[in-house]
Amino acid sequence: MTEGLEAGWQRQFASDNTAGVCPEAMEALLAASRGWLPSYGNDELTRQVCDRLRDVFETDCDVYFVFNGTAANALALAAMCQSYHSVICADSAHVETDECGAPEFFSNGTKLLKAGTENGRIRLAEITALVRRRSDIHYPRPRVVSITQATELGTVYSAAQVAAVAAEARALGLGVHMDGARFANAVAALGCAPADLSWRAGVDVLCFGGTKMGLPVGEAVVFFDRALSAEFAWRCKQAGQLASKMRYLSAPWLGMLAGDAWLSHARHANRMAERLAERLVKLPGVSLHAPREANGVFVNLPQHCANQLRASGVDFYTFIGGAARFMCSWATTEAAVDELAQRIESLISETRTAP
Repeated sequence: MTEGLEAGWQRQFASDNTAGVCPEAMEALLAASRGWLPSYGNDELTRQVCDRLRDVFETDCDVYFVFNGTAANALALAAMCQSYHSVICADSAHVETDECGAPEFFSNGTKLLKAGTENGRIRLAEITALVRRRSDIHYPRPRVVSITQATELGTVYSAAQVAAVAAEARALGLGVHMDGARFANAVAALGCAPADLSWRAGVDVLCFGGTKMGLPVGEAVVFFDRALSAEFAWRCKQAGQLASKMRYLSAPWLGMLAGDAWLSHARHANRMAERLAERLVKLPGVSLHAPREANGVFVNLPQHCANQLRASGVDFYTFIGGAARFMCSWATTEAAVDELAQRIESLISETRTAP
């Protein structure tokens, strides 16, 4: 069984979700399972993780743990909005395209307004245009700008770019939410302090992704504007996101945060993506669909190559604009990257030499 699972890893490039649990998180999870602890987050381990996250972000903040990214984003936006408000997000944002209306549902109707992007990043002019489009009572009043880090195209907002979005939002009376499903990869790519990419740049609420960086389950919702979290615990309970055995959501973070394992794993994933991109762009008929800046590689492949690659058992997504998306994780190996690149090269070569 283990041999088959390991072989499967070599073909899994659809998502960083497909990787297993990293050793540090697993050790912390197993340690948390020993003995008895209070329920619903009233345990010492959860308190330690919250304090550790405050150290990571160098500020006092409120921290909550939920089961998945959809809940994190939807509940965070609901805490920032009334039902008659609207959220400005990228037209490719996960909250818009892949969360089954959860942000609207949990906010009792808050509307999402789609903004145009450049390489996945929201254009500032789009924010202004959507706010100023109308000011009458019939228009859902813009309240929040939501940005994704790293973006849906694998690009990264620099600290200056986050600050520019936040400054635009503030000038227009809006708050700032960050979907940080791959926040770890962005921090690793930029080599800056987590605070510089979040509250120092003007982010009010960060949904800090855990699963994609190697946790078994769970995301952290970090409120830098603590006034917004005043009744968030009740939102979590009502939405079925309050874990009775909260330590199983929180404790793996202790392993990830100790010794900055989260950043080490993110750097590795980024390096594997860089290695893959460097090999693929050298192949005839292959080009980057978006710059490779984090742990995702978006490339334009000849259609026959993409079809045959899937038929050979390689798992990947056809994504925005028809590009092939290959995601690397903490568990991706150089051998797996080289095997994938070699397979693509062979498929292209076979077609070019066919009579």
